[in-house]
Amino acid sequence: MGASGKLGRMLCSLWQFNRFSLVPVYRSEGHGGLVWQVGGPLPMIEDVAAVIAFWGVTPRPGCNLDDNSRLALAALDLGKSMGAGVVLHCSSAAVYRPGTSPVSEADRACPGSDYGRAKLAMEKAIEESASGEGPRNIILRIGNVAGADSLFANLRPGGRITLDRFPDGSSPARSYIAPPDLVRVIEALVEDVTAEGTYNVAAPVPTEMGEIARAAGCTIDWRVAPETAVPKVWLDTSRLSRILALPSGAAAADHLVKGAQAGGTWP
Repeated sequence: MGASGKLGRMLCSLWQFNRFSLVPVYRSEGHGGLVWQVGGPLPMIEDVAAVIAFWGVTPRPGCNLDDNSRLALAALDLGKSMGAGVVLHCSSAAVYRPGTSPVSEADRACPGSDYGRAKLAMEKAIEESASGEGPRNIILRIGNVAGADSLFANLRPGGRITLDRFPDGSSPARSYIAPPDLVRVIEALVEDVTAEGTYNVAAPVPTEMGEIARAAGCTIDWRVAPETAVPKVWLDTSRLSRILALPSGAAAADHLVKGAQAGGTWP
């Protein structure tokens, strides 16, 4: 679900899991694929193993962030109706309050933005609607996806970019994941029948944005970080590592830049 969005397009272009074929689903015509909208007749697909719900609403003028819950519940209903083994829901690291230490799924969620609060409300709606019957539910609290976040939106190879610099000389650090690694995570969670619940999804350690900009061949214009700037967002991926352990090199800046290029939506 959500095949026309950035994450959806990345997933479609990179999917190589031969055990399962991927069926892109769109909410409108014009994409050359299967079209389905909430409330419509069930798609004519047999042997559905998983529903991957990458649709959602991000902050923009006129949007209703509460639609994230509505779409998640629609994906859950679709999975139940079609006999899927698992439904994967796309949440965000925005449900956490950033700090200097890694945050795990066991830590209390404390979003500091309307988007984060909407995603947390979505998670609660999924948990309240899930029952002992039907598909497994997996909630992906995804960090920054290389090629799909605000940094890469302003990053062009050989160009210039302005970044915050903190008193220790560092730039903002975030838990990133390269699109091919995100696909590997999804494949592993679909295949492992013990996987269920909430997972932080990112490389094991965060990456500084300055390193990414340099790996992309950009010139950096520095500014003094304002007091409101967040130095680091670090997702603890210990739980995910029991299903699929990404190496520390998954956080390397050049790996992320190459992964963004492979995803097909950047530069």
